[in-house]
Amino acid sequence: MFGLDEWIAGVSDEGSIAIVLLVATLLGLRHATDPDHLAAVSTLVVSGRERATRAAARLGAAWGLGHAVTLVAFGAPILLAERYLPDLVQRGAETTVAALIAFLAVRLLVRWRHGAFAARGVTDGVHRHPVRTSAGAFGIGLVHGMGGSAGVGVLLLAAIPSRTLALVALLVLAVFTAVSMTIVTTGFGAALSARRVSGAIATAAPALALSSLAFGLWYAAAAWSMAPYPF
Repeated sequence: MFGLDEWIAGVSDEGSIAIVLLVATLLGLRHATDPDHLAAVSTLVVSGRERATRAAARLGAAWGLGHAVTLVAFGAPILLAERYLPDLVQRGAETTVAALIAFLAVRLLVRWRHGAFAARGVTDGVHRHPVRTSAGAFGIGLVHGMGGSAGVGVLLLAAIPSRTLALVALLVLAVFTAVSMTIVTTGFGAALSARRVSGAIATAAPALALSSLAFGLWYAAAAWSMAPYPF
């Protein structure tokens, strides 16, 4: 994002194994702050009735685990055999991520339109009939791992001369990406659990949904070079 990944990776130039692994850790911890991830996680957490901190952390852990699985599955062939996804397939993966963001945004808008965030709906039945399960969050993570700036991190690791070290760094990157996603969703859950914030959800939900929907449409256009992508 804004060249930050490249700057972090530059710290590892001709560095020790410890420095390389530290860089992989920093790349992973920063990864959850990408705009596409923030757009997805905000609508993911807000649209659920389980907005408690622990529930949000559970969703974040599942989301991060799914992302890590796909990141390793797609990254290992690049590091070990320099086998890259065809450009058309990569664009398709990015479009899938965009469609997922748009779907979550529309879903949030529909729930708001049906009165899910009325005063009674915010407090009643918080732990009954969860809207989003861990399996669903895991699936979202699998999709996100196919696109986004995760590929940038893998390409940066591909510059490491040792394939073994690059593969270990990839695993570290995947693990700390999952950690960062858990931290981000936990933070959202904690914020939404606050009395003042929870009372404002009904007002903020449509704005959040519409902005995420706009971002998803723009992200799809950027995947096909129809719009700039500065991140």
